[in-house]
This record gives sequence, C-alpha cells and structure tokens, in this order.
Amino acid sequence: MREFIYPEMMVHVPVCTNKVPENVLIISDNAELLSAEMQKHNNIGSKVIACNLDALRNEADGSADVVICEMSADAAVIGHISRVLKEDGQLSIVHDSLEETKSNTILMQVLGKYFKIIMPYNLGNGTTALLASKEYHPTADIILQRSDMIDGLNYYNCDIHIAAFAMPNYIRKEYLGIIKN
Repeated sequence: MREFIYPEMMVHVPVCTNKVPENVLIISDNAELLSAEMQKHNNIGSKVIACNLDALRNEADGSADVVICEMSADAAVIGHISRVLKEDGQLSIVHDSLEETKSNTILMQVLGKYFKIIMPYNLGNGTTALLASKEYHPTADIILQRSDMIDGLNYYNCDIHIAAFAMPNYIRKEYLGIIKN
C-alpha cells in the first residue's frame, strides 16, 4: 500500500476542517510521516508526544486546535484529549476496523460525551479513522482554500476529503444513533 496515503489523511482531514488551526498535537510513537505532513502547513505549529497517558497529562488545557492520535483510547485518554483541545477542536484517531462494532461503539460513546460530531472516515488504504469535532462538521465546514493550496500532496485533496466520509448502508445501520453527524 502507498505509505503516503495514511499520513496525508490523518493530518489534512482534521487540519482542513478547523477554521484557524494554530497548534496541532500529534500523539504517536512513530510520528515522522505525520510530522512531515504537518510541515506542509507553514503557519501551523505542531508538537509530538509519546503514546502514553503521562505525556498526555502534562499537556496544558486548551493548548491544541487539533489532536492526531495513534494511541489506543479509553475514557481517560479521551478525557485528557478533550481537555487539551480548544472549544472548537478536532480529533483524528485510529480505531479498530468498523467490523469490530462492540469496541467501536464503546469508543464512540465515550467520544460522544465530549464531541458534537463523531464520524468515521476512509483513510484510503483500506482502514478508517474517526474524526471527532467539538464544533466544525468535516464535510460542511471544510476549508476549501486551505485544502486546495497544500503543495506536495500525492493523495489528499478537497474531493477526497469529502468522499472519505461516505459509508455503505450496512455501516450506517450498524452505528445508527452512535455516529454523530
């Protein structure tokens, strides 16, 4: 699989959904590709921390506009991510396959306590991530100018951004009442 697809989708989908992102927190034990994608946004700072709860606990309240998370999430992790995010922040987080409805339902229910919008999106490599947003809708509020002005992309563009949120009916039915869009 093309290794550029995953980092482009994990970074640019939430960053191009936020109105004016200034600070992005990347939670990863291997963030080189994600950090390289963040460098394509000249006016947005990013910080990388390790995938552990102690590192996340040390982050200041309201210090990030966007969090990109590769850490397994439970209620404590989601609570700290919500605390770190600003009032209009977005979270892009890895999760189990959508076929794993039990674990995803639990995760989405926890996310639902903190976020207005929770939507799975296709990463373009056969997997999905979850976008959780406190304010902005990822297809209605996409910043088209930002998404179309990023240089050096191989996969992501504004059309891919919107299309990534299309889900088959069996997924929609399985998560009816859990996905918040």
